[in-house]
Amino acid sequence: MTKQDKRSFLKAGVAAMAAFATGLFGAAGAQARRTFAVVKPDAEWRRILSPMAYRVLRKEDTEPPFSSPLNNEKRKGNFLCAGCGQKLFNAAAKYESGTGWPSFYTPIKGAIGTKMDYGLHLPRIEVHCSRCGGHLGHVFDDGPRPTGKRYCMNGAAMKFEPV
Repeated sequence: MTKQDKRSFLKAGVAAMAAFATGLFGAAGAQARRTFAVVKPDAEWRRILSPMAYRVLRKEDTEPPFSSPLNNEKRKGNFLCAGCGQKLFNAAAKYESGTGWPSFYTPIKGAIGTKMDYGLHLPRIEVHCSRCGGHLGHVFDDGPRPTGKRYCMNGAAMKFEPV
């Protein structure tokens, strides 16, 4: 194989990898742009949410660990989306993960959606509210039984409603 052939082969390989990566990222972006039942202008989200809740829910930020009072919430009830009020998690599914964020092993059926997140250059599964699209946190495969999942949520993205 000549130098020119090797160069052409390498260029074709790099182009193929770029096309593949663009397809992956494009698919995730398309999912993120889907229409949700609750849609508000950015100014309205800023008005109704605290600054931290806005950054988390609308800009996919992360609150500092151990900063949310919901991390210590132990009462019976439900955790709701701070943006639209949809019930997300029942308190019975909450457990202490030691991570500094409220963690759950299962959501309320139909309450969340997921998409791939490449924000830290490592693929993670981002969790969002299925009703308004607000960013809640991420889900990992290191949780307790019965699901083996750890829904690691930002407390700023939620409200608690006791029963």
